[in-house]
Amino acid sequence: MTVTAVRSPRAFQRLDSGQLLLIAVAGLMTVAGIAYTAVAGLEDPDFAIGFGALIAAGELARLTMPGNREVAPIGAAAALGYTLLLDMGRAPANHPALQVVAVLAVGMIAGALPHLAVGRPPQLDAMARRLVTGALLAFAYRPLAGPLREMTEENWTPVLGVMAALTMVTLHLDVLLASVLRAERVRAAFSVAVHDELRMAAPLGVAVAASGVLLALASHSMDMAALLVFAAPLLVTQVAFRKYAGIRATYLQTVRALSQVTEVAGYVEPGHSRRVSRLAVAVGRELGMAEPELLELEYAALMHDIGQLSLRDPIPGGATVHVDGEQARRIAELGAEVIRQTGVLERVAEIVRRQCDPCVEMPPLASRIIKVANAYDDLVGGSTDRDRAGAAMERLRLGVGGEFDPSVVEATTLVVGRLTRH
Repeated sequence: MTVTAVRSPRAFQRLDSGQLLLIAVAGLMTVAGIAYTAVAGLEDPDFAIGFGALIAAGELARLTMPGNREVAPIGAAAALGYTLLLDMGRAPANHPALQVVAVLAVGMIAGALPHLAVGRPPQLDAMARRLVTGALLAFAYRPLAGPLREMTEENWTPVLGVMAALTMVTLHLDVLLASVLRAERVRAAFSVAVHDELRMAAPLGVAVAASGVLLALASHSMDMAALLVFAAPLLVTQVAFRKYAGIRATYLQTVRALSQVTEVAGYVEPGHSRRVSRLAVAVGRELGMAEPELLELEYAALMHDIGQLSLRDPIPGGATVHVDGEQARRIAELGAEVIRQTGVLERVAEIVRRQCDPCVEMPPLASRIIKVANAYDDLVGGSTDRDRAGAAMERLRLGVGGEFDPSVVEATTLVVGRLTRH
């Protein structure tokens, strides 16, 4: 949603209120930082230019992680290092917090411009979040830089403790802020969003935080060479994460292509698998499913009808809601067998296999969701008519308790109600 939201002049109409507020706060901080630096002058310009260039390079090399999370690990580590910097080659670093904000903002903007030039705009809320959390750390830490620098002459341990403590607080604040934005954007429960952020984004955040602290400490003896030395391991980490993200994207593209086989062959109506997938994922979020579970649900929903390829005579319209339970279960089992042949989607195959089981047999939640989403789309198709949607939901409620899970039907009612209002 966020990516498409910044591609047109009407983009801000599609941004959530939380995103708009965060972007506004980041904008005010940017203006304040640049205005202050322009009036007061650039303190330690060599340090500012070196770290600013590394921040820009990190933004230029940003990547998108699973869940449409945009990250810039090299830029984030450079920003953290500049914020925590006490000295550079024993030359004191006296830059104030507002100058940190200015360097961060200018570096981010400079790194984003080449992407804008080729039509790949950044996620404004992701950039704003990085700037705001970096600025808050700067406001908390830079007033302590002078006293901490004096302490380093006797003992580095307390200094390292302060750096680590404030960095961890900032990392947790970033996770909470990202969770609030994600919960609002995808309509997920806040607790689920926090769990997903901790699982998906926190490991990279910890690596970035450790690199930023080490960069600030190493600059004491290595001077500007520390920028290049500590950028190298982060670059390796970023390449690994990029490959992981690429594999996830390839999986999803392959599954989507496979799901279209039934449509091309005329077994189901065009767009059926994609509609069932979107509805199922929305219902899964409504029920509080975590992100890994939602990914499996999306895979299974896309391929839930692939067993129809084994039929000699296609079902009219591909609507399995109109066939008897035995035939529907046979189609589901054949589809699961096809998926199981991949050797890597065993859990997805089990979800597909049990999508037609009665509620009393307690199939997986994902299977129960697909059963309701498939039945709804079989009855409504691509229509957006409210009366037709209402009639379909009424029919699903008649099957509550035996054929359909009541909690899933209730969640589907809420999701469909939101969809038909827009």
